[in-house]
Amino acid sequence: MSLRGTRELRDNCQLFRLTGLLDAFSEPTFRKTLGSKIEEGPKNIILDLSQIDFVDSSGLGALVQLAKQAKTAQGTLQIVTNARVTQTVKLVRLEKFLSLQVSVDEALANLKAS
Repeated sequence: MSLRGTRELRDNCQLFRLTGLLDAFSEPTFRKTLGSKIEEGPKNIILDLSQIDFVDSSGLGALVQLAKQAKTAQGTLQIVTNARVTQTVKLVRLEKFLSLQVSVDEALANLKAS
């Protein structure tokens, strides 16, 4: 199984819930699809990766590129994570840059607060 997901439009954000593997195989499609959705808007993105089984360096690179793209578009990228994803992100010291959150509710609250 590769990467699967759903997209939900909210008032001021797009919520993507993903399952599977964010790796070298799924990364090109993931980056292209989410990149086009950032352009469409809304510009604030919440990625729910709490059901992701694995993220490799390609996946991390895509997350960094999408965070930069959202910021350039005057938006934000927040990532709802699980222990496995958090550990991978912390290994490369990107936890602050990638704005890790413990739940979708917390990510939504952050958007309202900003």
